[in-house]
Amino acid sequence: MLILENVAQSYGAKPVLKDINFSLKAGQIGCLLGPSGCGKTTALRLIAGFEQLNSGAIYLDGEAVARPGACVPAEKRKVGLVFQDFALFPHLHVAANIGFGLSHLSGADRDNRVAEMLDLVGLTQEASAFPHQLSGGQQQRVALARALAPRPRLLLLDEPFSSLDVELREKLALEVRDILNQEGITALLVTHDQHEAFAMADRIGVMHHGVIQQWDTPYNLYHQPNSRFVADFIGQGVLMPARVLNSRQVEIELGVLEGRIPGECSQEGGCSRCDKGCMVDVLIRPDDILHDDTSPVLATVERKAFRGAEFLYTLRLAQGGRVQVLVPSHHNHAIGEAIGIRLDVDHVVAFRQ
Repeated sequence: MLILENVAQSYGAKPVLKDINFSLKAGQIGCLLGPSGCGKTTALRLIAGFEQLNSGAIYLDGEAVARPGACVPAEKRKVGLVFQDFALFPHLHVAANIGFGLSHLSGADRDNRVAEMLDLVGLTQEASAFPHQLSGGQQQRVALARALAPRPRLLLLDEPFSSLDVELREKLALEVRDILNQEGITALLVTHDQHEAFAMADRIGVMHHGVIQQWDTPYNLYHQPNSRFVADFIGQGVLMPARVLNSRQVEIELGVLEGRIPGECSQEGGCSRCDKGCMVDVLIRPDDILHDDTSPVLATVERKAFRGAEFLYTLRLAQGGRVQVLVPSHHNHAIGEAIGIRLDVDHVVAFRQ
């Protein structure tokens, strides 16, 4: 449904996007995820038709909608948009906001489509309410219904939950995903919040300095990051120095880990430098460490963050290394206390030093 092929964009001498390539199948939900200034909103604007691209091509449902010197106007792309601030018309009630883009339909058909959208987003009882009478979550659903009403072939969502309370974001992200799946809509989300991305998207592109570092499933981004930036940006964890023992084993302060080793260390026949003890950095996530009172390995609590059902502890090891561990919150340990831990790593994520 959507293909970006070697898309690059610059403003003057400043490159913003560099050789962007990804695609979405019909019905998939994708996400461009990254910090502010990484280029994700620029990519969204190019797909929407708000800007003309410098190089590459963008295809929608097999149609080339953007190439250098050739651009299908935004209003002819059949792309729906949900903006960061929802952009609802304050003087129109909910039903009129949803029906705003349906002027091409007859009165009866327009009313039927609006009724379908109200039912879809669960706002039938609020049809005659005005935006200021709605909660933030309800306003977000009105904006979604308005974007879906004309039956777009692609829906673009620009930081759609950023103005909402933190508690609402993941809940609404899951609701929106259900609605999009129910309608079979292909969508692309732009966000800096990985929790929103994980809740909504089938495929996520982690962006940094105008480059997609990795386009993959949420699971693979977390468990198989292909760069230090992705490993650091996604989830939590620390990079611990490790000595390579052979092509399948590395040794960290807490013990020996087995798994795929990067670079020449993973080549058939092993690494020619292994006998020299070459060093790598191994990613250790909080879920790779278990709190175990019976373990002889002790670590000292340096920091603790209460998260309701659990604590996130930052622990200092005997030789000075640090790890993080998630522990059920009824295990309330004090700063400076030594607690037992053990490794529970089922695969190695390592990067050459």
